[in-house]
Amino acid sequence: MTLTRAVPLVPEASALLFVDVQNFAAHRDGGEFKDMPEADFNETYGWFFEELDARVIPNMQALQAACRRAEVEVMYTTIESLTLDGRDRSLDYKITGFNVPKGSWDGKVIDQIAPEGDEMVLPKSSSSVFISTHIDYVLRNLGVRQLVISGLITDQCVESAIRDACDLGYLVTQVTDACLTYTPERHENSLRTIKGYCRQVTTAALIEELDAL
Repeated sequence: MTLTRAVPLVPEASALLFVDVQNFAAHRDGGEFKDMPEADFNETYGWFFEELDARVIPNMQALQAACRRAEVEVMYTTIESLTLDGRDRSLDYKITGFNVPKGSWDGKVIDQIAPEGDEMVLPKSSSSVFISTHIDYVLRNLGVRQLVISGLITDQCVESAIRDACDLGYLVTQVTDACLTYTPERHENSLRTIKGYCRQVTTAALIEELDAL
């Protein structure tokens, strides 16, 4: 038998995970940006938000809808501390200097892809969702072997999730145009770097695969 990452999704053994698509990191008023002067914001994050609003969020919405139609589990992880002051955060997050307090608006998934029903949201306080949440336990209880990943930031938390998922034995599909980082150069470099760990497909290709089922 030939081992390969190029395995089409089996809906009952698959889950879609949105990484950090939350107000803190994907809304102009989010904590990462709200105190920035407009000129500085436009210079540093202008391209990112243009891409996010015009292309990436619509792709996420289409991907979410297709997975729901196919009865693929839809899940979310967001940066959010277990405490108000963030004392439980990873050392890296403390050094970085941001805190998303427990229960805050910043910690909520953006309205455009808001969870429905009992779709699970796992708050994390480290770069990798597999380090600071019990997602591995949950996925195994669900019978998930194939994990589809979309989200922010491509070369940070998305990469961390992909690598850890692979090491834990999941087949990972990264939806390349439903992920985003702050510059096109960083995004393309990340896709090249992580390619050896996962199957990479576009939103349109994955939706076609799902709808064919």
